[in-house]
Amino acid sequence: MRRPVPALIALAVTAALATGCAGAAPDPAEPGPPALPVLEAGEANPMIAEGVSLVSGASLYKSSGLGPAAANPAAADSTPQAYVDAGQFPGGTLPTGVTITEAQGMNVLARIKENLEARGLRLDDVTSMRVFLDNAPGTTRADYAGWNRAYRQYFANTDLTTGETVLVPTGTAAPAAPLVRNPARPSRFALEVASLPVPGWLVEVEVEVDAVYPAGVTPR
Repeated sequence: MRRPVPALIALAVTAALATGCAGAAPDPAEPGPPALPVLEAGEANPMIAEGVSLVSGASLYKSSGLGPAAANPAAADSTPQAYVDAGQFPGGTLPTGVTITEAQGMNVLARIKENLEARGLRLDDVTSMRVFLDNAPGTTRADYAGWNRAYRQYFANTDLTTGETVLVPTGTAAPAAPLVRNPARPSRFALEVASLPVPGWLVEVEVEVDAVYPAGVTPR
């Protein structure tokens, strides 16, 4: 019997964010950004945009669904532990407070970064993201909190008011600088599914992403 799909993970946010400060007058001599996230006024560190407007003529790249790479040879095949990056977590051992979904999320986001860079794009060009989560063994609900911690390692980790990097929780250790500094807040949904296509996967970011090519970058 399939588990019910819960409501979308929202934390949706709204306001005006482009490449400059909200409310700043555009420079008519400079081309505008190809994507305009909509964020809530007064939010200094929102996680997700409520929506993203694409300008006419923007070149869009859409990735296929991606899951974490098998990166822990010490773990048995087709287990969630096999998709923990042993280079990031030596021996595949997770520090206290870091969940298996969080570790897999960091793995898949690193794959997305590589996928985008192969197309001449960066994480801050991402405008939309769709995420599917499965339960970790022994649990009855997808680990949304763990996924969100992984997401903050790669997205939405810059204070929009001060421009300062926002520290990210790291289990029992003190919060630390994110793996990739990135101010982008894509629109996003995340939901729980009964299973994912690869045994052992707990996260798929079907992480799929949409990214817009900035002005002057030729799609490839």
